[in-house]
Amino acid sequence: MNVLVYLIPVSIFLGGIGLAAFFWSIRSHQFDDPQGDASRILTTDYDDHPRED
Repeated sequence: MNVLVYLIPVSIFLGGIGLAAFFWSIRSHQFDDPQGDASRILTTDYDDHPRED
């Protein structure tokens, strides 16, 4: 039972860090291109070799 005194605050602290990281990623626009990924998976072009411009 004594270990719960340590585990509960540690788990709340780590959960808070995860929540803060999630809100940071939302505010820094990390998830702004949902259509790009959706259309990229349907293309028949492959990125095996770089384009020659």
